[in-house]
Amino acid sequence: MTEPEIPIVNLKLPHEALREEIEAAIRRVLDRQSYILGAEVQDLECAVAERHNCAFGIGCASGSDALLLALLALGVGPGDTVLVPAFSFFATAGSVARTGAKPLFVDIDPRTFNMNPRAVEEALQAQKNRDSVKAILPVHLYGQCADMDSLLALARQHSLYVVEDAAQAILARSGQRPAGSLGNCGCFSFFPTKNLGAYGDGGMILTQDGALAERLRLLRNHGAVEKHFHSCLGINSRLDTLQAAILLVKLAQLGRRTEFRREKASFYRTAFLEAGLSDLAANYPTRECPVVLPYEAPDNYHVFHQFTLRVSQQNELSQHLATQSIGTAVHYPLPLHRQEAFAYLGFHRGSCPESERAAQEVLSIPIYPELTAEQQSRVVREIKSFYFS
Repeated sequence: MTEPEIPIVNLKLPHEALREEIEAAIRRVLDRQSYILGAEVQDLECAVAERHNCAFGIGCASGSDALLLALLALGVGPGDTVLVPAFSFFATAGSVARTGAKPLFVDIDPRTFNMNPRAVEEALQAQKNRDSVKAILPVHLYGQCADMDSLLALARQHSLYVVEDAAQAILARSGQRPAGSLGNCGCFSFFPTKNLGAYGDGGMILTQDGALAERLRLLRNHGAVEKHFHSCLGINSRLDTLQAAILLVKLAQLGRRTEFRREKASFYRTAFLEAGLSDLAANYPTRECPVVLPYEAPDNYHVFHQFTLRVSQQNELSQHLATQSIGTAVHYPLPLHRQEAFAYLGFHRGSCPESERAAQEVLSIPIYPELTAEQQSRVVREIKSFYFS
């Protein structure tokens, strides 16, 4: 398949810019032969925790494992219920189910695509056995923090844990508070396409709780207090030293690259408005304004892991852009409550209408620091030609 001229993600250009530094960092690890929990892992844990005003960072094998380990460390298991948004990547709910607990799907805010606190409150009120509800798992989708003030208030009211799925939201902020620092713990992904991406899988959990951090370190390493001596049942989920070495090099550039993403987002916003495609007051696409721009909540610092539009004729527009060699992606085409893997939970079509509508309308377009103004203008022109030609 031919690579689009404007791909949805471009991993080659940032690698070329850092190639020498990254290869030097890899060689240092190879020379030491320190592949498992080497010094770079601890350095990365401290650096990422510091960037998010957290006391502790615990590296692990993936963002999915970060969620699983966090839930296990908090004691979530069979008989428990965890509130999750119906619109997210599969791992959000999959991690809950892997503990033996039950995901309870709630709907989203149509503007931010994040968990709607009103839906959470309604779900809690509807629960016959409220004691079974153990935690809330909000997702900071596309790089924007959920309404954490409201969700934390509900968690305090009902004595619930809060585990932040910040896989897409490294360096994002809610007010002055960084993503991952607001709940009991925050979970991050270093999947290659993330804003801070490894050259393979990787993840991290942040927390302010020293006892929880120690529990997480045990769980990621087979529950071993020392080699061959195990105080609990854990899993094998350690962040490779090679990946940590690569991530340390890239972390030094992350603040600057995040600002570039925000500049690209601002360029798009202006271009779509000037093209007459969008209305800032709209929540849903219309014939007159077929493109709804990403909404950034007041006081939030959105890191734009994705620049996700709401559009009419989602599939047709995606196909049109593909013919013009412009990449797009749908994040996500089927809400979690409609996934076959969760059919046993008994949710039906219409259970989470905002999530279902979002799945039919969202379309992510290219956004990354290397994207040029000319490329962005071309994306907007082609979208305009699709609707108004």
